[in-house]
Amino acid sequence: MASVLHIILIWLLAGILLLVTNNALQVFRRYVVGRIANPSDYRRIDTLSGVFRHAAVFIIIGVALMLSLTEIGISITPMLATAGVAGIAVGFGAQSLVRDFFSGLFLLIENQVSEGEMIEAAGKTGYVEEVTLRHIRMRDDDGSVHFIPNGIITTVTNRSREYAFAVIDINVRRRENLDRAFAVMRDVGNGMRKDPLFGPDILDDIDIAGVEKVDDASVTVRCRLKVMPLKQGPVRREFLRRVQSALDALPAERTADIDSPQE
Repeated sequence: MASVLHIILIWLLAGILLLVTNNALQVFRRYVVGRIANPSDYRRIDTLSGVFRHAAVFIIIGVALMLSLTEIGISITPMLATAGVAGIAVGFGAQSLVRDFFSGLFLLIENQVSEGEMIEAAGKTGYVEEVTLRHIRMRDDDGSVHFIPNGIITTVTNRSREYAFAVIDINVRRRENLDRAFAVMRDVGNGMRKDPLFGPDILDDIDIAGVEKVDDASVTVRCRLKVMPLKQGPVRREFLRRVQSALDALPAERTADIDSPQE
């Protein structure tokens, strides 16, 4: 009779611990959600909450089960020894899975990747559609979907955080006046900052680095615009179009030809 009461007490305490753990996780989740500004972080918080909840359930139920077996006279020592041997065998076969799990956990905890961002990982570049503890699913510009196990990711290049730079190279003929070319570039940059369409995407005045390269027939001038993430391409193309139009409108001979830089 005493054993039955002990078993009932064990499972009652286990149920109370499960309830307390679940409530604590809910309170923690509400606390964190109330202090985040990025909606994409909700998915990360939900994933981490689920991981901690499943881990707590596994541990509490496992301990309660072992204590219950002890109360009814079943020795758990042989079972633990067998489980240890089996665990070693399974561990050798599931090393990649465990590595994926822990790598994904740290990716989420450190907020290295969020859904909707553009990243480069494991030699692939694309927009992140899903982040789990097992893999990252992302879609590239061609529409192909890549499933990348977290365990093989050693470096993540995130192109969607805070700001980016649209780098632009312009080839100016050596006989032309560089100061006039600089003035045209500044005027175009200032005009784009005032433009209602492109202005919100440009975060600062144009930065003209100066002469980047000198060839026999031309001088390469480099400038850059600080822009919102993933806006380098549209801003760069519009800047080149306006610069070309401004140079063509000059009364003197055409001043510059524009070369395609990296985006």
